[in-house]
Amino acid sequence: MTGVVRVVLGACGIGLIAVGVWSLGRGTEDPWQVARWLAGPLIVHDGVIVPLTLLIGWAVARLPARRTVRGALLVAASLTAVACPVLFRPGRTANPSVLPLDYPRNWLLALGGVAATTLAVGLAGAWSRRRSRTGRE
Repeated sequence: MTGVVRVVLGACGIGLIAVGVWSLGRGTEDPWQVARWLAGPLIVHDGVIVPLTLLIGWAVARLPARRTVRGALLVAASLTAVACPVLFRPGRTANPSVLPLDYPRNWLLALGGVAATTLAVGLAGAWSRRRSRTGRE
C-alpha cells in the first residue's frame, strides 16, 4: 500500500512542477526575477545560516547545557527564518491593514521568550544535577 501512495504522491508532485513551469512560461513575470527569487533563499541558507549555526553549535559544545542551548539556537533560527519576509519588507504599503503590527518588536519579544525559556530550562537542569550529586531527593 505504501508503494502505491508514494507513486501517487510522486506523480502529483511532478504534475504540480509541470504546471508551475508551464505557468512561468506563460506569465508576465520575468523568468530571471523568479529564478533569483527562488535561488536567493537557498544561497542565504546554505551560505550564511548553516555555517553560522554550525559555528555557534561548535562554540557552545563545552557548555554543560549544550543541548538546551543548541535547541534554543535552532528555535531562534527558525523564528528568524519565518520572520524574514516581514522584517525585510520593502517599506510601508499603501494599505495600512496589510502588515499592521510592529514585526521587529514582536520578533525580538519572541527571541526574548526563547532566551528566557532556555535560561529556565538550563537552571532547572543544573539544579537537578546538583541535587542528585548531593544525594538529596
